[in-house]
Amino acid sequence: MSSSGYLTAKEAAAELGITLSTLYSYVSRGLIRSEIADGSKRTHRYRREDVESLKVRQEQRLNPAKAVEDALHWGTPVMESSITLIVDNRLYYRGLDVIELAQTQPVEVVAALIWAGDLSAAVAGLAEPVGEPFSPLVQAIALQVYDLPPIEKFQILLPLVGVDDLAAYDLRPDAVAQTGARILHLLVTLAVNGVSPQKNMAVQLQQRWAADDPNAAALINAALILCADHELNVSSFTAHCVASAGATPYQAVIAGLAALQGVKHGRSTERVEAFLNEAQAAGQVEAAVAARLKRGESIPGFGHPLYPAGDPRGRYLLDLLTAHYSHTSAVKLADQVNAAVLGFIGERPNVDFGLTVLARALNLPPGSPIALFALGRTIGWIGHIIEQYQLDRIIRPRARYVGEQPKRIENEE
Repeated sequence: MSSSGYLTAKEAAAELGITLSTLYSYVSRGLIRSEIADGSKRTHRYRREDVESLKVRQEQRLNPAKAVEDALHWGTPVMESSITLIVDNRLYYRGLDVIELAQTQPVEVVAALIWAGDLSAAVAGLAEPVGEPFSPLVQAIALQVYDLPPIEKFQILLPLVGVDDLAAYDLRPDAVAQTGARILHLLVTLAVNGVSPQKNMAVQLQQRWAADDPNAAALINAALILCADHELNVSSFTAHCVASAGATPYQAVIAGLAALQGVKHGRSTERVEAFLNEAQAAGQVEAAVAARLKRGESIPGFGHPLYPAGDPRGRYLLDLLTAHYSHTSAVKLADQVNAAVLGFIGERPNVDFGLTVLARALNLPPGSPIALFALGRTIGWIGHIIEQYQLDRIIRPRARYVGEQPKRIENEE
């Protein structure tokens, strides 16, 4: 086999249970993509994802009802999107490796890439926010909720700002991107209890959350980029559904925020925080991990169904922390936990673990891991919203009824 993403002709044919001639027929019909292998014009390799997709379609024809049911549970793709690709244990935005983007680009450029499709794209209001983001009413309420965690302030204040933003009812792509820029800068401002947005969102967060550590801005920028999108996760699918009804970007982002706060999604970071506190208090990390396993409990922050070899987002965040903050107790504890979990169950840290360790190492305020998650993911939600508006079709699946069959109501004499 030439690489993990490709199969030889014999491997592809065996996987599908077909002859080589049938395989070549599928290639000619565009069902399976092939390319020249190792510079040899006589040898081709075949896309593993195409073979697997075709195999799933074969299975669906045998059991279509089961296929529909499984599609909503880490199953086959149910919608098209040109934003994010997850393949070969790597993540791409618009065809560009997310780790490389996190290494080289400011988050504002990545937002423009996701919304407009190009690294050089310009979105009005994204790089240079203008205007006072708060009305007097919102300012008054913001003062009352000043001490709440950022994620809760987002949910309280975003609907109020959306009421006054009449430009948000313009659902053309460029206009939605501009609304997205206003929403994103508003959320950053709420997160830091500030009133004057700066050009660079990561720097603004660093100056209010980690003022004595200018190096923290680069890590915060990377975290925002890594969290920006992840295909059709539950919050992004929720934003899609709400946008399909013709709701405004504010309303779709509010819906995404509601889904993100579920303990199986963004609030998983709080479970990671609790586990790390538990391991730290125990003093013996291996014993703390073993105790959870003996009780039949999972280890929060480890493993991901889409990344058999480990979540690259979590790994990159931890690599950054190890490079710059290896002296901190947070990183030392994380290293011990990683080694124990890998040794016991072979699982590797995911992005939830990376965000939580980052917040601990940088001494960020309470609630910052899920706040970073929400700020980054808002970028993806806006991208999905733009796609949905352009599709101009309501999402309305049918349900397979499994309840009581129709029957007459018997009247008593």
